[in-house]
Amino acid sequence: MDSNELRTRYLAFFEERGHTVVPSSSLVPAKDPTLLFANSGMVPFKDVFTGAEQKPYTRATSAQKCVRAGGKHNDLEEVGPSTRHHVFFEMLGNFSFGDYFKREAIAYAWDFSTRVLGLDPSRLWPTVNHVDDEAYDLWREVAGVPEDRLTRLGDEDNFWQMADVGPCGYNSEIFYDRGERYGCGKADCRPGCDCDRFWEYWNLVFMEFFQDENGVRTPLPKTNVDTGLGFERTLAILQGAESNYETDLFEPIIARIQALTGHSDEQRKREYIAYRVIADHSRAISFLIADGVLPGNEGRSYVLRRIVRRAIRYGRRLGLDGPFLSDTTAAVIEKMGGHYTELVERRQVIVDTVRREEEHFARTLSRVGWPSWTS
Repeated sequence: MDSNELRTRYLAFFEERGHTVVPSSSLVPAKDPTLLFANSGMVPFKDVFTGAEQKPYTRATSAQKCVRAGGKHNDLEEVGPSTRHHVFFEMLGNFSFGDYFKREAIAYAWDFSTRVLGLDPSRLWPTVNHVDDEAYDLWREVAGVPEDRLTRLGDEDNFWQMADVGPCGYNSEIFYDRGERYGCGKADCRPGCDCDRFWEYWNLVFMEFFQDENGVRTPLPKTNVDTGLGFERTLAILQGAESNYETDLFEPIIARIQALTGHSDEQRKREYIAYRVIADHSRAISFLIADGVLPGNEGRSYVLRRIVRRAIRYGRRLGLDGPFLSDTTAAVIEKMGGHYTELVERRQVIVDTVRREEEHFARTLSRVGWPSWTS
């Protein structure tokens, strides 16, 4: 299953179950000063969860563009060494606004995982919040998950909130067991372990509370469901990849970088961190510019400038001394422009903007010298 098929089948699955397919919102949240960027699939529905806004539907599904760089959720420095962290990523989600709750969310997730994706049920390990007995019992009743594959974890793992202030609730995650050869070898190795055996790919959030600026939680007017299926991570599982970067979603961008460097496959493998950084950041750069963010010295503009310059620094490590991001962002547009048409519509803006920023950074370096590329 390639990336386009996964996205299409997910949206179709939930549309068949009464969900309205909602296009991705901009990466720049509308009327929300608490967030730099949309960092999860539920961001466009924040006011719906609180009851401040009404929609003509009570069930929705989407493929949402997300960026986590700056603010509460910031994965910028994780990108490169990590096999599965990204600045830009897609979150596939299904949402209930006062309609269904835990039982149906668990049933849908299990059905899609095992029947549509064809994942082996014995490799799926759900987790629940340590006080959420209802979710624990439903995993056993609805999905038939045996008790020895259910894990109770604390709030740091199984309580979700978009920001310090806003809707929040207990969550239940589904982990995929990649096998013992990826594990730490400990007898108690299971979800929550720091090793690379268990990959969390789906997060089911049961929105029940609103948290204020003092950390006080009060019940929301209605209970809601917000789920997020990690698009890149699920692709890696389906395609048997060792990392998110070895899927059809990243291959064209990686190939473009390799063509620019002239590296052999062995050289590319040795420089995998730099390749990952440039591929990931090229996606973030393309989508941010397409949504109207331009490099600058404040707020979102400064975050974009940091992303561009981090990509340039890693490009220098590969011997790319001249402008190259216009080539790598073009590869992003070619790969993803079929679904996200704004990339195609703003192609020239994206290419021109990154070239100007690269030239501006080069002039700065000629004056002050090249800093440590790891800074």
